[in-house]
Amino acid sequence: MQDASRTKTDQPLGMTVYDLPSPIDVVRADAKRVGNGRLRMLLVLLVCAAPVVASYFTYYVVRPEGRRNFGELIEPMRALPDVTVQSLSGVALQLPELKGQWLLVSVAGGDCQAECQNQLYLQRQILMGLGKERARTEWVWLVSDAAPVPTSILPGLKEATVLRMPVDALAQWLQPAKGQQLQDHLYLVDPHGQWMMRFPAKLSNEGALKTKRDLERLLRAAASWDEPGR
Repeated sequence: MQDASRTKTDQPLGMTVYDLPSPIDVVRADAKRVGNGRLRMLLVLLVCAAPVVASYFTYYVVRPEGRRNFGELIEPMRALPDVTVQSLSGVALQLPELKGQWLLVSVAGGDCQAECQNQLYLQRQILMGLGKERARTEWVWLVSDAAPVPTSILPGLKEATVLRMPVDALAQWLQPAKGQQLQDHLYLVDPHGQWMMRFPAKLSNEGALKTKRDLERLLRAAASWDEPGR
């Protein structure tokens, strides 16, 4: 009986061997982790962009009561170019520094005769008509040459941001409608620095009113993500 018991209990210790994962399984697991990481990053980006996308969707797609915008939507939108511009006093800055507010932009040579002055006047009136929302906008005149600005109009430009910008850089960024010139339009840039709308050439007083209404609707649609000031 002792021998039988000893035979039964005195067995050598067993070694348990665990299988290593195959190289194919390792590659598949890594690919899955990378894919999940990219998906999470994409979801984060979508959450951040959602308010902007929603505001533009509301304005351009929903359009309650069959409303039509007066300005022409630019597709694809064009970012402020990374170009150096100068104030009338010679102070240099990079154009993207204007990001942070809605920019209503006009373009003209420095000599600015009657038609240019009327454009600047309407541009100012459009923005002043926004009332309390005026703080979310900026009046910008891009001077396309080195000609001196008439001293007679300087007092009226105190609220404007007047910058000299090379004409070739302007032509690569802004674009007039077919048959028109750059100086014929007003252009709208959103707070992210994207040129996104062009208003009809040579605005009348009625056209300026319609432009203001477009701006008011855009500002309301963007109220959830846009804040006053830069």
